[in-house]
Amino acid sequence: MNQITLTDMEYSNRKKRTKREEFLDSLEEIILWPYWVDMIHSYYFNNKRGRRPVGIEAMLRMYLMQV
Repeated sequence: MNQITLTDMEYSNRKKRTKREEFLDSLEEIILWPYWVDMIHSYYFNNKRGRRPVGIEAMLRMYLMQV
């Protein structure tokens, strides 16, 4: 289902980029995500039972944003 939502329509009509978007795009260029994910992979919690853990890259990005 590829229906366009109201939020997608609103943001597609914007012309000015926000500072947040610029900051996140600069992080994408600077940080080598696959390198960091491979480095953390052996230490990351791998639960066999219960709820699945959040992905390594998603957690790494959240921790980086908190700092």
